[in-house]
Amino acid sequence: MPQTDRPTVPAPGDPDSPLGYALAERDRGIHAMVRDAIAHRNVLLAFQPVVQAADPDRPAFWEGLIRILDTAGRVIPARDFIDSVETTELGRQIDCLALELGLETLADNPALRLSINMSARSIGYPRWTETLDNGLRRDPTVAERLILEITESSAMVIPDTVQVFMAEMQHRGVSFALDDFGAGYTAFRYLREFYFDILKIDGQFIRNIHDNPDNQVLTQALISIARHFEMFTVAEFVETAEDAEFLCDIGIDCMQGYYFGAPTTRPFWSVKADDLQVG
Repeated sequence: MPQTDRPTVPAPGDPDSPLGYALAERDRGIHAMVRDAIAHRNVLLAFQPVVQAADPDRPAFWEGLIRILDTAGRVIPARDFIDSVETTELGRQIDCLALELGLETLADNPALRLSINMSARSIGYPRWTETLDNGLRRDPTVAERLILEITESSAMVIPDTVQVFMAEMQHRGVSFALDDFGAGYTAFRYLREFYFDILKIDGQFIRNIHDNPDNQVLTQALISIARHFEMFTVAEFVETAEDAEFLCDIGIDCMQGYYFGAPTTRPFWSVKADDLQVG
């Protein structure tokens, strides 16, 4: 019996499909917004504390999270644009601006320790490497107070390049954090070779951990791996007292999340500086 021809259904990523067209239009809009923000330097950092489990009132360091302002002046978090631009020239420019702002913040606040996100793709980007080198040379105390965060997915794109870069920068005093650890990308053989200083455990394992036996087992295993490689652990997305208490009990080193403080563009050190200027 002859088969009836059926129309071909376009794949979701096909630009000729309705979904593909909608995604392409969305990305074009995001790119235009980011490009405009970069052109007018409408970028800033929001700061979130990473607290010590043994003393939650005392941040171990702060994370500087890139934000842009749209044409209406609204603050746009990275999650709303970074995936769209991460592999493009705009992504490299965003990394440069985040690093510049982070280095300026460290230079202005000698007691501060700060982490800044980066893509592994920026390692070979001349402006980014020049910005880092200039910042480290201008202030000899910056290196030991700077933490560069690289996501699992980014590190695995060019692991050999990341390894060489990390060794060079660690020799100068810079620390490194592996972000989103456990998200499923890392080959553990690379973990032996990278020598990250900090492992940030992905929030999917942390949310509601006090009441989730599966996540409890997985997180304890990730902490055990970090201890074996002599790396500090940070639990991301800690949002309740119950989760914080459980994480402390199983030996987490540091915690980060809305329970301890939301990202803010007005951290305590900038508020104090403004008060002094006004007075």
